[in-house]
Amino acid sequence: MREKTVADVLAPAELGPVRLRNRVLKAATYEKRARRGLVTDELIDFHVRHAAGGVGMTTVAYCAVSPEGRTDGHQIVWRDEAVPGLRRLTEAVHAEGAAISAQVGHAGPVADSTKTKLPALGPSPSLSLQSLRRVRAATSGDIDRVVQAHGDAAKMAVATGFDAVEVHLGHNYLASSFLSPKLNKRKDSYGGSLANRARLALRIMRAVRDAVGGRIAILAKLNMDDGVPGGFWLDEAIEVARWLEADGTVDAVEMTAGSSLLNPMYLFKGDAPVREFASVMREPVRTGVKLVGSRFLREYPYQDGYLLDDARQVRAAVDLPMVLLGGVTNRQVMDTAMQEGFQFVAMGRALLREPDLINRIAADPATRSLCNHNNRCMVTIFTGSRCVLVPETQPPTDSR
Repeated sequence: MREKTVADVLAPAELGPVRLRNRVLKAATYEKRARRGLVTDELIDFHVRHAAGGVGMTTVAYCAVSPEGRTDGHQIVWRDEAVPGLRRLTEAVHAEGAAISAQVGHAGPVADSTKTKLPALGPSPSLSLQSLRRVRAATSGDIDRVVQAHGDAAKMAVATGFDAVEVHLGHNYLASSFLSPKLNKRKDSYGGSLANRARLALRIMRAVRDAVGGRIAILAKLNMDDGVPGGFWLDEAIEVARWLEADGTVDAVEMTAGSSLLNPMYLFKGDAPVREFASVMREPVRTGVKLVGSRFLREYPYQDGYLLDDARQVRAAVDLPMVLLGGVTNRQVMDTAMQEGFQFVAMGRALLREPDLINRIAADPATRSLCNHNNRCMVTIFTGSRCVLVPETQPPTDSR
């Protein structure tokens, strides 16, 4: 019997039409380094550091397809004014030998309407626990507009030199909130059955593929589990992954978990920095976090490769290339992913701690990440994402 060939995670690989120097992706970790929706030198420097550190591709997180789809008022929105800066960004990363992906999406009910000054959209009316403002149910016109906006964003990604787009279908952002039976109470063709709840996600992916063809790679970031009772669950995620494969709209899927809206720590595992989060919130949210924050920011034990058990069930159901996310911190976890049939791995917090980690693992496979999973880096998304254990070399971004 012929033995299965196991890929070398640090060898060149193909992702759709793109050739990467290795199979390690810098996961999307919101940088908070854009200003007024435009690229800054600080944002460029952030991604250049990771490119120089050895990743095959770095991911810009995230670029909203419409103004009301932002979680922050300064986030990049795909529009003509952003083009020059985006080109400078992609050229700078390419100069370091890495590819670059843009995470595109619409935050939906996770959007902060106090900062965007626009109503947040969701599948059904609700109250945002973050902004304490109402979330408006998306109309059919809103849905058509958002779908088209994803296609337009993908075209702009091609024009500005990106090698890939990662479409955000997770964390209860707009597409993910439609997938969730807990959040989606619609009675029309976008609610009820899984086929209906998945309609928006599938339409978005079709719009992106139709917009770019095979010019760049297309990834989908899809929840396996929202981490809340009554939410989207693994068996449904497997079915949606099968539909994405059958539609031919994606070159790879990255399976994720958790809800930025209802249970954000479910993705990260490790310590829950409740006190630190409260310190950066405005009243009355600050008092609320102090009083009941431990119910929202729950602690889950960390272990390397913590999403592998669920992700391998998706792996067994589809032939699509897959990206393993979650607790990828060393060569051993990377090699396990390759042995399990994953084609790529994605790293987040470990690279915030050490942007050059991949170069050091390449030089010494026994290298271990210094990340201790205290998760206080999560709090820095309000000032400029970084590891709090590393001294700042640049002033934090103005968060006004």
